[in-house]
Amino acid sequence: MTAPAVEKSTTLAGNVLTPSGWVHGQIVFGQRIGLVDGKWPVDPVSNRDPYILPGFIDLHVHGGGGSDVMEGGDAALTIARMHARHGTTAMLATTMTAPSIEIEKALVALAPNCERRASGSARVLGVHLEGPYINSGKLGAQPNYVRIAVAQELERYCTLAPILVMTLAPEVTGHLESIRAIAARGIRVQVGHTAGSYEDSVAALESGASGFTHLFNAMTGMHHREPGAVGAALAHAEYAELIPDLRHVHPGAMRAAFRTIPRLFAVTDSTAAAGMPDGEYRLGSNIVTKCLGAVRLSDGTIAGSALTMDQALRNLVQSVGLSVEDASNRLSFYPAEYLSLKDRGRLQTGAWSDIVVVDRELKVLSVFGEGECLWAR
Repeated sequence: MTAPAVEKSTTLAGNVLTPSGWVHGQIVFGQRIGLVDGKWPVDPVSNRDPYILPGFIDLHVHGGGGSDVMEGGDAALTIARMHARHGTTAMLATTMTAPSIEIEKALVALAPNCERRASGSARVLGVHLEGPYINSGKLGAQPNYVRIAVAQELERYCTLAPILVMTLAPEVTGHLESIRAIAARGIRVQVGHTAGSYEDSVAALESGASGFTHLFNAMTGMHHREPGAVGAALAHAEYAELIPDLRHVHPGAMRAAFRTIPRLFAVTDSTAAAGMPDGEYRLGSNIVTKCLGAVRLSDGTIAGSALTMDQALRNLVQSVGLSVEDASNRLSFYPAEYLSLKDRGRLQTGAWSDIVVVDRELKVLSVFGEGECLWAR
């Protein structure tokens, strides 16, 4: 009789960020975390040991490593492997506004990547459907294949791949009813690419919307007599996305949002240009140019980003002024909570071993996804 295989375990030592705060000690894990042990509480600044953080969870990823989600084929695997090298251990593959046949093609290609995690890659948890149910007056870098949400089309998409997040413009005729129906399926609905008013966004939240897509960008801004979608988010939201690449949003605006939205979390909104040199890349059916770290359409419109989550961590700490713990929560814990994932985004016994180790300059030393070493310096 063959003895059952014994799972190998790994031990890391340093400043471990747990849901209860910092522990100076060790974490022992296989596919799941077996033990977190050490001195608690501890001030991680008082020693020079590395930070051991929960793996980053990015809920808005269009591309990376030269590949775009809308390409289909093996694009999702290339993207998930590139982002894993930068600390992302779980992600949502994000589609673009496009004709229905192109969205369906992308979803069919994504489905097997959502069912299993390939070696060396981040876990693709599911899909963020960004468009086509948006406002043509707030396209941002989305191609203009905008249309009104129709139940039959939505049902078709949901049969092809697990859609976990969907972006809609609530002011479009019929979309409040769509928000109610989508939220009833357990899909997180986000207000985004909207020319609607403060009242439209509040109505969306009351109808079941739970967040805002890339806060401040591609939505009506805040004015003291017309608060807009931004004002509704600042006044009422529990969750919202933010792109902390220091180009989409000024650090001062970020600080204001962090003070008012309790579980504001970071996303990259990354394109195929992430992890690549300057040059031209695809973003859905559009061509974008990466130059000096920014990604733009030919008319100068910001078109997603080249951001990675490790750089987001550094930006939040070094440029915005958050503590490492607060920044980590906005990269891992809050996105996990948003999707009701109780075994990701936290370092505690029984959780998946999604772990990022960074040095004192917040540069990645190693990344583990479900216990596998995905990358090491």
